[in-house]
Amino acid sequence: MSQPSQAVNYSVDVDKLSPEEIAEIANRLERDDYETVFESLRDWHILRTLAFTRPAAVESYIHLLDLEAFDEC
Repeated sequence: MSQPSQAVNYSVDVDKLSPEEIAEIANRLERDDYETVFESLRDWHILRTLAFTRPAAVESYIHLLDLEAFDEC
């Protein structure tokens, strides 16, 4: 009998991400360095959240998000 799968906790406190951690996320997105699409989507959502909560932190990486002028908040 197989073991029940363990849920993976993907929650990230974006307020505590360092500039180095943000750069690492952006670099992975730039390289598209993922085993699954869900991993890339997770990083994209983290970067997008940062764009709205800490815009200065992602100023150099905003091109990775392709945001529209009136994207929802």
